[in-house]
Amino acid sequence: MPRESMKFEIEIMSVLDENGHADENLMPAVSGEHIKVMYEAMLFARLVDDRLLKLQREGRCGTYAPSLGQEATQVGSAFALRDDDWMFPYFREIGAHIVRKMPLANYLLYWMGDERGMKIPENINDFMICVPVSTQVPHAVGAAFALRHQKKSSAVLVYLGDGATSKGDFHEGMNFAGVFQLPVVFVCQNNQYAISVPVERQTASKTLAQKAVAYGFPGIKVDGNDVLAVYAATKTALENARAGKGPTFIECFTYRMGDHTTSDDASRYRSAEELESWKKKDPIERLRKYMESRRLWTADYDAALRKDIGERIEQAVKEAESKPEQTIDDMFSYTYEKMPPSLQEQLKEAKGED
Repeated sequence: MPRESMKFEIEIMSVLDENGHADENLMPAVSGEHIKVMYEAMLFARLVDDRLLKLQREGRCGTYAPSLGQEATQVGSAFALRDDDWMFPYFREIGAHIVRKMPLANYLLYWMGDERGMKIPENINDFMICVPVSTQVPHAVGAAFALRHQKKSSAVLVYLGDGATSKGDFHEGMNFAGVFQLPVVFVCQNNQYAISVPVERQTASKTLAQKAVAYGFPGIKVDGNDVLAVYAATKTALENARAGKGPTFIECFTYRMGDHTTSDDASRYRSAEELESWKKKDPIERLRKYMESRRLWTADYDAALRKDIGERIEQAVKEAESKPEQTIDDMFSYTYEKMPPSLQEQLKEAKGED
Protein backbone atom coordinates (compact mmCIF):
# COMPACT_ATOMS: atom_id res chain seq x y z
CA MET A 1 0.00 0.00 0.00
CA PRO A 2 1.58 3.31 -1.06
CA ARG A 3 2.15 6.02 1.46
CA GLU A 4 -0.19 8.98 1.37
CA SER A 5 0.13 12.43 2.88
CA MET A 6 -2.40 15.04 3.89
CA LYS A 7 -1.66 18.74 3.83
CA PHE A 8 -3.50 21.77 5.15
CA GLU A 9 -3.09 25.51 4.94
CA ILE A 10 -4.02 28.28 7.36
CA GLU A 11 -5.05 31.57 5.82
CA ILE A 12 -3.53 34.63 7.49
CA MET A 13 -5.47 37.83 6.87
CA SER A 14 -5.01 41.56 7.39
CA VAL A 15 -6.49 44.62 5.69
CA LEU A 16 -4.97 47.60 7.51
CA ASP A 17 -1.27 47.81 8.28
CA GLU A 18 0.11 49.52 11.39
CA ASN A 19 0.12 52.89 9.60
CA GLY A 20 -3.53 52.66 8.58
CA HIS A 21 -2.87 51.82 4.93
CA ALA A 22 -5.47 49.46 3.48
CA ASP A 23 -5.19 46.65 0.98
CA GLU A 24 -8.11 47.67 -1.21
CA ASN A 25 -8.37 44.16 -2.68
CA LEU A 26 -9.27 42.83 0.76
CA MET A 27 -11.48 45.68 1.95
CA PRO A 28 -14.89 44.48 3.14
CA ALA A 29 -17.98 46.23 1.82
CA VAL A 30 -18.42 48.85 4.54
CA SER A 31 -19.49 52.45 4.16
CA GLY A 32 -17.75 55.41 5.72
CA GLU A 33 -20.58 55.70 8.24
CA HIS A 34 -20.16 52.08 9.26
CA ILE A 35 -16.44 52.63 9.77
CA LYS A 36 -17.24 55.57 12.02
CA VAL A 37 -19.63 53.40 14.04
CA MET A 38 -16.83 50.88 14.50
CA TYR A 39 -14.41 53.58 15.61
CA GLU A 40 -16.95 55.01 18.03
CA ALA A 41 -17.59 51.58 19.57
CA MET A 42 -13.86 50.93 19.94
CA LEU A 43 -13.30 54.29 21.59
CA PHE A 44 -16.34 53.75 23.81
CA ALA A 45 -14.90 50.41 24.91
CA ARG A 46 -11.55 51.95 25.78
CA LEU A 47 -13.07 54.79 27.78
CA VAL A 48 -15.37 52.40 29.67
CA ASP A 49 -12.32 50.26 30.37
CA ASP A 50 -10.45 53.23 31.79
CA ARG A 51 -13.42 54.30 33.93
CA LEU A 52 -13.83 50.82 35.38
CA LEU A 53 -10.16 50.69 36.32
CA LYS A 54 -10.59 53.96 38.22
CA LEU A 55 -13.77 52.69 39.90
CA GLN A 56 -11.93 49.58 41.03
CA ARG A 57 -9.05 51.62 42.48
CA GLU A 58 -11.59 53.75 44.32
CA GLY A 59 -13.19 50.66 45.83
CA ARG A 60 -16.44 51.16 43.90
CA CYS A 61 -16.28 47.88 41.98
CA GLY A 62 -14.57 44.52 42.39
CA THR A 63 -11.81 42.82 40.44
CA TYR A 64 -12.04 43.83 36.79
CA ALA A 65 -10.59 42.31 33.59
CA PRO A 66 -9.47 45.13 31.25
CA SER A 67 -9.54 44.82 27.46
CA LEU A 68 -7.05 47.54 26.52
CA GLY A 69 -5.66 46.73 23.07
CA GLN A 70 -8.31 44.16 22.14
CA GLU A 71 -11.02 46.55 20.95
CA ALA A 72 -10.70 45.71 17.25
CA THR A 73 -11.17 41.99 17.84
CA GLN A 74 -14.32 42.55 19.89
CA VAL A 75 -15.96 45.28 17.83
CA GLY A 76 -15.07 43.87 14.42
CA SER A 77 -16.46 40.42 15.23
CA ALA A 78 -19.61 41.63 17.01
CA PHE A 79 -20.33 44.04 14.17
CA ALA A 80 -20.77 41.02 11.87
CA LEU A 81 -23.56 39.56 14.02
CA ARG A 82 -27.24 39.91 13.17
CA ASP A 83 -29.77 40.67 15.88
CA ASP A 84 -31.13 37.13 15.67
CA ASP A 85 -27.68 35.59 16.13
CA TRP A 86 -26.49 34.54 19.57
CA MET A 87 -23.35 35.73 21.35
CA PHE A 88 -21.55 33.89 24.15
CA PRO A 89 -18.90 36.06 25.85
CA TYR A 90 -16.27 35.23 28.38
CA PHE A 91 -15.11 38.05 30.67
CA ARG A 92 -13.25 40.47 28.39
CA GLU A 93 -15.77 41.61 25.77
CA ILE A 94 -16.82 45.17 26.59
CA GLY A 95 -16.49 46.13 22.90
CA ALA A 96 -18.85 43.34 21.84
CA HIS A 97 -21.35 44.24 24.56
CA ILE A 98 -21.37 47.84 23.32
CA VAL A 99 -22.04 46.75 19.73
CA ARG A 100 -24.82 44.45 20.93
CA LYS A 101 -26.39 47.37 22.83
CA MET A 102 -26.13 45.77 26.25
CA PRO A 103 -27.11 48.50 28.77
CA LEU A 104 -23.86 49.88 30.14
CA ALA A 105 -25.32 50.19 33.64
CA ASN A 106 -25.87 46.42 33.61
CA TYR A 107 -22.26 45.79 32.64
CA LEU A 108 -21.05 48.08 35.43
CA LEU A 109 -23.37 46.43 37.93
CA TYR A 110 -21.86 43.04 37.16
CA TRP A 111 -18.34 44.21 37.97
CA MET A 112 -19.69 45.92 41.10
CA GLY A 113 -20.72 42.46 42.29
CA ASP A 114 -24.44 42.86 41.65
CA GLU A 115 -26.19 39.78 40.23
CA ARG A 116 -28.74 41.97 38.48
CA GLY A 117 -26.09 43.15 36.07
CA MET A 118 -26.41 39.93 34.12
CA LYS A 119 -30.14 40.14 33.55
CA ILE A 120 -29.98 40.24 29.76
CA PRO A 121 -32.75 42.32 28.16
CA GLU A 122 -35.32 40.29 26.24
CA ASN A 123 -34.39 41.83 22.89
CA ILE A 124 -30.68 40.91 23.12
CA ASN A 125 -29.59 37.38 22.20
CA ASP A 126 -26.56 37.30 24.48
CA PHE A 127 -25.59 34.95 27.26
CA MET A 128 -24.11 36.04 30.58
CA ILE A 129 -20.46 36.83 31.20
CA CYS A 130 -18.57 33.58 31.83
CA VAL A 131 -15.55 33.68 34.15
CA PRO A 132 -14.59 29.96 34.37
CA VAL A 133 -12.20 29.53 31.47
CA SER A 134 -13.61 27.79 28.36
CA THR A 135 -16.89 26.63 29.93
CA GLN A 136 -18.83 28.95 27.62
CA VAL A 137 -17.67 26.90 24.61
CA PRO A 138 -19.89 23.83 25.13
CA HIS A 139 -22.75 26.16 26.10
CA ALA A 140 -22.44 27.92 22.75
CA VAL A 141 -22.15 24.66 20.84
CA GLY A 142 -25.28 23.41 22.59
CA ALA A 143 -27.14 26.54 21.55
CA ALA A 144 -26.00 26.03 17.96
CA PHE A 145 -27.27 22.45 18.12
CA ALA A 146 -30.62 23.78 19.37
CA LEU A 147 -30.81 26.28 16.50
CA ARG A 148 -30.20 23.42 14.06
CA HIS A 149 -32.93 21.36 15.73
CA GLN A 150 -35.36 24.30 15.56
CA LYS A 151 -34.46 24.92 11.91
CA LYS A 152 -33.52 28.53 12.68
CA SER A 153 -31.46 30.51 10.18
CA SER A 154 -29.35 32.27 12.80
CA ALA A 155 -25.85 31.42 14.06
CA VAL A 156 -23.83 31.46 17.28
CA LEU A 157 -20.59 33.32 18.00
CA VAL A 158 -18.55 32.38 21.05
CA TYR A 159 -15.52 34.26 22.40
CA LEU A 160 -12.58 32.63 24.09
CA GLY A 161 -9.00 33.42 24.96
CA ASP A 162 -5.81 31.58 24.02
CA GLY A 163 -5.82 30.00 27.48
CA ALA A 164 -9.16 28.36 26.73
CA THR A 165 -7.56 26.31 23.95
CA SER A 166 -5.64 24.44 26.66
CA LYS A 167 -8.84 23.27 28.34
CA GLY A 168 -10.94 20.16 27.73
CA ASP A 169 -14.19 22.12 27.31
CA PHE A 170 -12.71 23.79 24.24
CA HIS A 171 -11.75 20.53 22.53
CA GLU A 172 -15.03 18.82 23.40
CA GLY A 173 -16.99 21.77 22.01
CA MET A 174 -14.88 21.94 18.86
CA ASN A 175 -15.22 18.22 18.25
CA PHE A 176 -19.01 18.25 18.70
CA ALA A 177 -19.35 21.29 16.43
CA GLY A 178 -17.27 19.62 13.73
CA VAL A 179 -19.03 16.25 13.88
CA PHE A 180 -22.46 17.85 13.54
CA GLN A 181 -21.33 20.78 11.34
CA LEU A 182 -23.09 23.25 13.61
CA PRO A 183 -23.74 26.96 12.90
CA VAL A 184 -21.15 28.29 15.34
CA VAL A 185 -18.14 30.58 14.98
CA PHE A 186 -15.32 30.42 17.52
CA VAL A 187 -13.52 33.77 17.96
CA CYS A 188 -10.30 33.32 19.90
CA GLN A 189 -8.74 36.49 21.26
CA ASN A 190 -5.14 35.35 21.29
CA ASN A 191 -3.76 38.13 23.48
CA GLN A 192 -0.50 36.19 23.99
CA TYR A 193 -0.99 35.33 27.67
CA ALA A 194 -3.19 33.04 29.76
CA ILE A 195 -2.70 35.24 32.82
CA SER A 196 1.10 34.87 33.00
CA VAL A 197 1.59 31.85 30.72
CA PRO A 198 2.72 32.87 27.21
CA VAL A 199 1.03 31.16 24.29
CA GLU A 200 4.22 29.34 23.26
CA ARG A 201 4.13 27.52 26.61
CA GLN A 202 0.54 26.43 25.99
CA THR A 203 0.90 24.77 22.60
CA ALA A 204 3.53 23.52 20.19
CA SER A 205 1.30 24.47 17.24
CA LYS A 206 2.52 27.32 15.06
CA THR A 207 -0.98 28.81 15.15
CA LEU A 208 -4.07 28.28 17.24
CA ALA A 209 -6.14 28.42 14.06
CA GLN A 210 -4.78 25.09 12.85
CA LYS A 211 -6.48 23.31 15.76
CA ALA A 212 -9.70 23.57 13.78
CA VAL A 213 -8.29 21.27 11.10
CA ALA A 214 -8.28 18.32 13.51
CA TYR A 215 -12.00 18.82 14.06
CA GLY A 216 -12.93 19.00 10.40
CA PHE A 217 -13.59 22.66 9.74
CA PRO A 218 -11.70 25.81 8.66
CA GLY A 219 -9.38 27.83 10.85
CA ILE A 220 -8.14 31.30 9.95
CA LYS A 221 -5.61 33.59 11.61
CA VAL A 222 -6.49 37.28 11.48
CA ASP A 223 -4.65 40.41 12.57
CA GLY A 224 -6.69 41.06 15.70
CA ASN A 225 -5.68 44.72 15.82
CA ASP A 226 -7.24 45.30 12.40
CA VAL A 227 -10.97 45.82 12.89
CA LEU A 228 -11.73 45.56 9.16
CA ALA A 229 -9.97 42.21 8.80
CA VAL A 230 -11.73 40.83 11.87
CA TYR A 231 -15.08 42.04 10.55
CA ALA A 232 -14.50 40.56 7.09
CA ALA A 233 -13.41 37.16 8.43
CA THR A 234 -16.26 36.95 10.95
CA LYS A 235 -18.88 38.05 8.44
CA THR A 236 -17.86 35.31 6.02
CA ALA A 237 -17.75 32.72 8.80
CA LEU A 238 -21.21 33.65 10.06
CA GLU A 239 -22.66 33.60 6.54
CA ASN A 240 -21.23 30.11 6.05
CA ALA A 241 -22.64 28.98 9.40
CA ARG A 242 -26.13 30.27 8.56
CA ALA A 243 -25.96 28.60 5.15
CA GLY A 244 -25.35 25.17 6.69
CA LYS A 245 -21.63 25.07 5.86
CA GLY A 246 -20.59 24.41 9.44
CA PRO A 247 -18.31 26.09 11.97
CA THR A 248 -15.19 28.26 11.63
CA PHE A 249 -12.42 28.97 14.12
CA ILE A 250 -10.94 32.50 13.94
CA GLU A 251 -7.70 33.22 15.77
CA CYS A 252 -7.45 36.97 16.32
CA PHE A 253 -3.78 37.70 16.93
CA THR A 254 -3.82 40.62 19.35
CA TYR A 255 -2.31 41.76 22.64
CA ARG A 256 -3.54 42.56 26.13
CA MET A 257 -1.83 45.88 26.86
CA GLY A 258 -3.18 45.98 30.40
CA ASP A 259 -2.93 43.53 33.28
CA HIS A 260 -4.88 40.26 33.20
CA THR A 261 -7.14 41.71 35.90
CA THR A 262 -6.85 44.44 38.49
CA SER A 263 -5.36 41.81 40.82
CA ASP A 264 -2.50 41.09 38.39
CA ASP A 265 0.87 42.76 37.74
CA ALA A 266 1.86 41.97 34.17
CA SER A 267 5.28 43.62 34.58
CA ARG A 268 6.35 40.51 36.54
CA TYR A 269 6.15 38.25 33.49
CA ARG A 270 6.57 40.42 30.38
CA SER A 271 9.08 43.06 29.41
CA ALA A 272 8.55 46.78 28.97
CA GLU A 273 10.06 46.46 25.49
CA GLU A 274 7.44 43.92 24.46
CA LEU A 275 4.64 46.14 25.67
CA GLU A 276 6.05 49.17 23.85
CA SER A 277 6.31 47.23 20.59
CA TRP A 278 2.61 46.35 20.79
CA LYS A 279 1.57 49.89 21.64
CA LYS A 280 2.75 50.81 18.15
CA LYS A 281 0.08 48.43 16.82
CA ASP A 282 -2.74 50.11 18.76
CA PRO A 283 -6.00 49.13 16.97
CA ILE A 284 -7.74 52.45 17.60
CA GLU A 285 -4.82 54.51 16.38
CA ARG A 286 -4.54 52.31 13.30
CA LEU A 287 -8.18 52.85 12.34
CA ARG A 288 -7.94 56.57 13.12
CA LYS A 289 -5.10 56.97 10.62
CA TYR A 290 -7.13 55.19 7.96
CA MET A 291 -10.20 57.33 8.69
CA GLU A 292 -8.14 60.50 8.55
CA SER A 293 -6.85 59.52 5.10
CA ARG A 294 -10.48 59.18 3.97
CA ARG A 295 -11.52 62.41 5.70
CA LEU A 296 -13.74 60.52 8.13
CA TRP A 297 -11.88 61.77 11.20
CA THR A 298 -11.05 65.23 12.52
CA ALA A 299 -9.80 66.45 15.88
CA ASP A 300 -13.09 68.27 16.48
CA TYR A 301 -15.10 65.12 15.70
CA ASP A 302 -12.95 63.12 18.11
CA ALA A 303 -13.19 65.67 20.91
CA ALA A 304 -16.98 65.86 20.61
CA LEU A 305 -17.20 62.07 20.54
CA ARG A 306 -15.08 61.70 23.67
CA LYS A 307 -17.21 64.28 25.47
CA ASP A 308 -20.44 62.50 24.52
CA ILE A 309 -19.08 59.08 25.50
CA GLY A 310 -17.79 60.45 28.79
CA GLU A 311 -21.21 61.82 29.66
CA ARG A 312 -22.90 58.52 28.77
CA ILE A 313 -20.46 56.60 30.94
CA GLU A 314 -21.02 58.88 33.92
CA GLN A 315 -24.77 58.55 33.51
CA ALA A 316 -24.40 54.76 33.53
CA VAL A 317 -22.22 54.90 36.64
CA LYS A 318 -24.85 56.97 38.44
CA GLU A 319 -27.58 54.59 37.32
CA ALA A 320 -25.67 51.55 38.51
CA GLU A 321 -24.70 53.05 41.85
CA SER A 322 -28.21 54.36 42.55
CA LYS A 323 -29.84 50.93 42.27
CA PRO A 324 -31.65 49.82 45.44
CA GLU A 325 -29.62 47.30 47.41
CA GLN A 326 -29.87 43.83 45.93
CA THR A 327 -31.58 41.01 47.81
CA ILE A 328 -30.70 37.37 48.26
CA ASP A 329 -33.45 36.52 45.75
CA ASP A 330 -31.43 38.18 42.99
CA MET A 331 -28.87 35.37 43.19
CA PHE A 332 -31.52 32.77 42.37
CA SER A 333 -34.48 34.30 40.61
CA TYR A 334 -33.38 34.85 37.01
CA THR A 335 -31.24 31.86 36.04
CA TYR A 336 -34.14 29.54 35.22
CA GLU A 337 -37.59 30.30 33.86
CA LYS A 338 -38.94 28.21 36.75
CA MET A 339 -36.68 27.79 39.77
CA PRO A 340 -35.86 24.08 40.32
CA PRO A 341 -36.46 22.51 43.75
CA SER A 342 -32.73 22.40 44.55
CA LEU A 343 -32.41 26.16 44.20
CA GLN A 344 -35.65 26.73 46.07
CA GLU A 345 -34.14 24.84 49.00
CA GLN A 346 -30.89 26.81 48.79
CA LEU A 347 -32.80 30.09 48.72
CA LYS A 348 -34.75 29.15 51.83
CA GLU A 349 -31.51 28.17 53.57
CA ALA A 350 -29.84 31.45 52.58
CA LYS A 351 -32.80 33.36 54.01
CA GLY A 352 -32.75 31.35 57.19
CA GLU A 353 -36.20 29.96 56.53
CA ASP A 354 -37.36 26.51 57.61
